[in-house]
Amino acid sequence: MKLKRKVEIAVISDVHLGTYGCHAKQLLTYLNSIQPKKLILNGDIIDIWQFSKRYFPKAHLRVLKKILDMASEGVEIIYITGNHDEMLRKFSETTIGNISIVDKKVLELDGKKAWFFHGDVFDVSIQNAKWLAKLGGYGYDLLILLNQFINWILQLVGKEKYSLSKKIKNSVKGAIKYINDFEKVASDLAIENGYDYVVCGHIHQPKMLIKENKIGKTMYLNSGDWVENFTALEYQFKRWKIYNYNFDKLSPFFADEDIKEMDDMELKDLIAAITIIKPSSD
Repeated sequence: MKLKRKVEIAVISDVHLGTYGCHAKQLLTYLNSIQPKKLILNGDIIDIWQFSKRYFPKAHLRVLKKILDMASEGVEIIYITGNHDEMLRKFSETTIGNISIVDKKVLELDGKKAWFFHGDVFDVSIQNAKWLAKLGGYGYDLLILLNQFINWILQLVGKEKYSLSKKIKNSVKGAIKYINDFEKVASDLAIENGYDYVVCGHIHQPKMLIKENKIGKTMYLNSGDWVENFTALEYQFKRWKIYNYNFDKLSPFFADEDIKEMDDMELKDLIAAITIIKPSSD
């Protein structure tokens, strides 16, 4: 029997199934390695903006099948709509079995409130000029294709992969300001409404930090993406962590001092939570 890491909540966003930039195989490996009680899909899972019948590989379909399989096995799937899958907002507040579609979600986690939403509501370019945002999406897809070609050459000569889009984001002052503004607005609203956690996607920047203002403080979390960063958020043992497919495959989900307070059942869950065995190929 293949053990999977048990987590209370797993959050993924910005998968962009149906685009060249999506790394569906890596995501499938991750989903096969965990056993969550809740899986939150925080927007832009299927890229309906750029959907084409000519490009939807088997690996992308297998991700959708895996999510449906998880739902049939009792995992609660919460699909929060984003801008690239905004067509699903027509079905907001719809529930089919263990799958629900919402625009935002508030959960109580061990006495604290967590506010989940994608984050495109803060994006002026999307709200006021969708055609421009879509054009930018196609340009981003072309950049990813170019980056894949460059990385293929780099691998041939034995050098490390390089991310063009990350380099651009980290060097353009406007992009840095946008990310900082996004985090501030989301955090300020969360503090104003009394939320202990605010969990977003949209900007493809995995992050976990405490944000404070004159009123109070909150923890800002962003699940990143499966285009560049291959990251997810996980909640277990009353704490959050960022899972990184490239660097965090074997990272334990506990500190030594936590073990002393655990009963036998919690210890069994702990063993499952930190055990990763090669996932099945389903």
